Amino acid sequence: MREELRRLGELPAIADAVLATYKEQSIINHIGVVPLPSKGEVIRVLDLLFELLYPGYFGEQGIDESNVTYVVGHKLNALYDLLTEQVYRAIKHECRRLGSVCTHCRVRSEDVAIDFLRALPPIRTLLAEGVRAAYDGDPAAKSFGEVIFSYPATVAITIYRLAHQLLELDVPLLPRIMSEHAHSVTGIDIHPGAQIGRRFFIDHGTGVVIGETTVIGDDCKLYQGVTLGALSFPRDERGQLLRGHKRHPTLEDRVTVYAGATILGGDTVIGHDSVIGGNVWLTESVPPNSKVVIENPRLVYQEAPAGA
Repeated sequence: MREELRRLGELPAIADAVLATYKEQSIINHIGVVPLPSKGEVIRVLDLLFELLYPGYFGEQGIDESNVTYVVGHKLNALYDLLTEQVYRAIKHECRRLGSVCTHCRVRSEDVAIDFLRALPPIRTLLAEGVRAAYDGDPAAKSFGEVIFSYPATVAITIYRLAHQLLELDVPLLPRIMSEHAHSVTGIDIHPGAQIGRRFFIDHGTGVVIGETTVIGDDCKLYQGVTLGALSFPRDERGQLLRGHKRHPTLEDRVTVYAGATILGGDTVIGHDSVIGGNVWLTESVPPNSKVVIENPRLVYQEAPAGA
């Protein structure tokens, strides 16, 4: 008991030491200001969106013609309330970060939520095309339901489409929370700033990285371990990173990139109808209808030692 009390007696000094770091390392504090978006609530928004976008696959079962109108209306109401609050917090935090006076944050967040929800029908069209592309492109897929339920790429691409829409509406912070959630649960890292065309498919998916300024055309397919990344990070005269420049490659329509390939650089363009083989490292453009592969490895047979 005495030893326990001695240890507890050390806690005030530890608390003082932690508090001292709050002054010294203030960039990782968020104290005494408007609450930040809640990661848990953002994930709840995603859960509701999945229920709305893939009815019957996620959330309630037993949806039919008699109740589908009510279900959709109920979910939209819940989404509007949840999303408006999280967008408001994100905008308010951004105003504080930039030193701006935010006089219309609440109204703007309400407008953004409505604009985002208006975009759900065309997003559903993109998602349906993607599910069909996955089914048509993978002989292991037995049904559309299997693609929706069990393919990590379906989750990652769905969240990308939603996060990208929020980014297009100039919502800070939330798109990255969403995309990093997808990264954590699927192993697929798609920056919400990437521009990705229709009928996009990632097979297997683990380890795929798609950078912020990547542009991908229609009907493209990636396999596991593909990196579409930056070749280098340009800096200004003070050594600070230059942001907003195109750093990641462009894939034109109908490009296939096989497992483990790495394509780098903002000036790198992979021409349409090209195939990039597994484990290829590319930092320069290739013309349309190209096939880029690594030379076949040389197989060397080692003779057994004499008498073995």
